[in-house]
Amino acid sequence: MKKEDKQINIPVWEKLLLTVEEASVYSNIGINAIRDSLYTPGCPFAFYVTKSRALIVREEFEKYIKEVKRL
Repeated sequence: MKKEDKQINIPVWEKLLLTVEEASVYSNIGINAIRDSLYTPGCPFAFYVTKSRALIVREEFEKYIKEVKRL
């Protein structure tokens, strides 16, 4: 069985965690702006997998966008 055969496609709005690319497409905010926010200390939507890899907690990201007027 090929890797792509095993992959499960879940809609972005149902995912718990998003990649930077998914969050960018979902929110229409640039990748660099999201990435800069992710590595700001105290970022409320960051989920750190390793020191160099962070994912985005979708619900917290949505709350953050509603509260903040500028990234």
